[in-house]
Amino acid sequence: MTNAPDFSLDDELEATDAWDDDDVESGYADEPDPEDDPTVGAMELAERHQLRRVASLRTELEDITEVEYRQLRLERVVLVGVWTEGSVQDAENSMAELALLAETAGSEVLEALYQRRQKPDPATYIGRGKVEGLAEIVAATGADTVICDGELAPSQLRNLEDKVKVKVVDRTALILDIFAQHAKSREGQAQVELAQLSYMKQRLRGWGGNLSRQAGGRVAGGAGIGGRGPGETKIETDRRRINTKIAKLRADLKQMKVTREAKRSGRARNEVPSVAIAGYTNAGKSSLLNRLTSAGVLVEDSLFATLDPTTRRTTTADGRVYTMSDTVGFVRHLPHQLVEAFRSTLEEVAAADLILHVVDGSHPDPEGQLSAVREVLAEVDAAKIPELVVINKADAADPMVISRLQAREPHSVVVSARTGEGIAEALAVIESELPRPAVEIEVLLPYSRGDLVNRLHQEGEIDSIEHTADGSLVRGRANESLAGELASYAVQPSAVEGSARG
Repeated sequence: MTNAPDFSLDDELEATDAWDDDDVESGYADEPDPEDDPTVGAMELAERHQLRRVASLRTELEDITEVEYRQLRLERVVLVGVWTEGSVQDAENSMAELALLAETAGSEVLEALYQRRQKPDPATYIGRGKVEGLAEIVAATGADTVICDGELAPSQLRNLEDKVKVKVVDRTALILDIFAQHAKSREGQAQVELAQLSYMKQRLRGWGGNLSRQAGGRVAGGAGIGGRGPGETKIETDRRRINTKIAKLRADLKQMKVTREAKRSGRARNEVPSVAIAGYTNAGKSSLLNRLTSAGVLVEDSLFATLDPTTRRTTTADGRVYTMSDTVGFVRHLPHQLVEAFRSTLEEVAAADLILHVVDGSHPDPEGQLSAVREVLAEVDAAKIPELVVINKADAADPMVISRLQAREPHSVVVSARTGEGIAEALAVIESELPRPAVEIEVLLPYSRGDLVNRLHQEGEIDSIEHTADGSLVRGRANESLAGELASYAVQPSAVEGSARG
C-alpha cells in the first residue's frame, strides 16, 4: 500500500481550464511558420527541415535486421587536404569551407587534416606515408567516407579506396551532390544531372572484373540486344549509355534555353534594365533580393541553399521599371562541369546591365571570395559589365574589415540584409547606376493620352511636367522606340512659350 493520492481524470482536466494559451511556448518558436509567412521560400524551408535529427537519442543496439527499425544516421567523414600555395590561414579557411560543404551534404565531420606539398601526389594525392596514417584515423574513428579537398584523377580515387577501405570522394563530387539535393526546377535538375554524368563518365570503375566482363549474345547476364556484339565490355556499355543520356539532356536544355532567351529578348525589346545579383555562396544574395524586392525566396544559412534563378520586377523611386535576378552562388574551384551545365543560367549575369556583387563582410577571407567570383564571371564573359560591390552582413562584420574592403573596392556599399541597414542607400546607388534613356524629349500630350504619360513614368525619365490648356507639357528622356511614338507630339520652342502663356 502506498501513500499516493487517488488519481482522478476529471480533477486533472478541471485543473487545466485555468491555463492561459499564451503561457505555452513551442520548442519551434524561432522557426518561421509557413501559415504566418506564406511565401514560397518559407514553405520550401519548412519542407527541407521536415526530417529532423534529434541529438543524444540512440540505443546501444547496433545489429538491427528489420527494415522498419533501421537506424538513420549522418554519414561520418574525414576531410583531407593538400596545401600547395598561400598561407596557413588560407589552408585552414579552405578546410573550414570543405567542412561546411560536407555538413550541407548531410555529413558529420569527425576529423580534418592537411599536408604541405609542392603538388599533390600523382598516385595517392597525399603520398604513401600519409595514406597509412589516414587509414589508421579512418579505422579509429569509424568513418564511412574520406573527402579530399581537390579534384582527384580516377587512379587516385581507386588507389585511396584500396588503401583506406572506405569510400573516397573529391570536392567536385561533393559539390555535385549538394546541387543534386537542392535543385528544384526542371531546368536545374537537368543541369545538375548533366554535370554529374560528365564527371562520372571519366571515373567509371568496378570491383574486380565487374566492369571488364564481355557481353554478347545470351552471355554475360543476358545483355543480348543492345550490346554492339561480342567483345564489348560492361564499362564500354555503361559509357555509351552515359553518352546517350548526356546527348538527350543537352537537347532538353537547348529547348529550355530557347524559352529563357525568349523571355530575355522580350525584356530587351521593351528596353527594361536588368540587375543581376551574383556572389559567393551563403553571402546573403537571396536575403538581399527579399529585402530589395520582397521576393519571398528561400533563405537558409547553408551553402548553395538556392540554385534556381529568381527574377522579380521592381520599380525605382521615380517609377522606372527594371528587373532584379538572383543567381546560383559561386565557390572556390567551382567544378568546370557545373559552369558548363549552368551556362544558360549564368548568361543571365552576362546579359545584365548591372551586377550586384555580394560579399560576406563577416567571412574570414572576403578578398578571396571576391577573386573567386570574378574568375567565374570572366569565364562567362561578364567581366566587362558594370559592377557594384555590396558588402553584406554589416551587423556581424568587424568594422576594420569593412573599412579595408571599402578601401579596396571604392565603388561599394555596406548593408545588412538581416537588419535592413544600408538598404535605402544601396537602392539609391542601384537606381543611379541603371542605364538612362538616350533620347531627350519635349512633348505636349493631350489629356486623352494618359497612357503615354504612364509609359514615360515606367520606361523613361520625366524632368518636369506642366499641365496647360492644351495638354500636359512633358520634358525628359525616353528610349528610342517610345521616342518614336511621341514624335508626333513634339513641340517647337515657340509653341511651348505660347502654351505656357495661355
